[in-house]
Amino acid sequence: MKIGIIGAGNIGGNLTRRLTALGHDVSVANSRGPETLTALAEETGATPVRVEEAARGAEIVVVTVPLKAVPDLPSGLLDGAADDVAVIDTGNYYPQRDGRIDAVEDDGLTESRWTEGHLGHPVIKAFNGTYAQDILDRHRPAGDPGRLALPVAGDDGAAKAKVRALIEELGFDTVDSGGIDDSWRQQPDTPVYGLQEGVEAVTKALAEASPERPAAFRA
Repeated sequence: MKIGIIGAGNIGGNLTRRLTALGHDVSVANSRGPETLTALAEETGATPVRVEEAARGAEIVVVTVPLKAVPDLPSGLLDGAADDVAVIDTGNYYPQRDGRIDAVEDDGLTESRWTEGHLGHPVIKAFNGTYAQDILDRHRPAGDPGRLALPVAGDDGAAKAKVRALIEELGFDTVDSGGIDDSWRQQPDTPVYGLQEGVEAVTKALAEASPERPAAFRA
């Protein structure tokens, strides 16, 4: 599968490592330019590209940048992607880092709904509460009692199924956490955020979430 990754930090870098190891054709980009990704490219075999080129021909695009950087992504970012491209949003709102986002705090938009508006394309929220090192170290075969489960939210059923299948291939179970308007259930400081457990515990944690944004995550 052709996969574009925008953002080469902890999550983006480790997804690049695992997805190339699984045989996928990965293009990776960051804000500093492809010349800064030489070491990652040599390590993984991924193709370093400019952000504008990351989605070209991609069946899945992973957007894994700080929330404050989303409005600065190039317009037409997904031009040239596959017609049925699934876009994964790994982002979280940390006001101390991102500054105040009124649409999130005052209008009650979930972080991923806000991101959708800037991208002009539906997203699937996943990996936002996952420890980056777990992507490398905690993958397990299906049926393994130690296999972790990740929550996945999104409105597009076909795109969600594609993303869930990819996560299963990466070595994790998935739990459907609802649509993007329900994705507050997996935002920072909810019971499932950072939870390293299986399907049953993740399902329970999602059900126990509160829609009220914690004080520590408001500006």
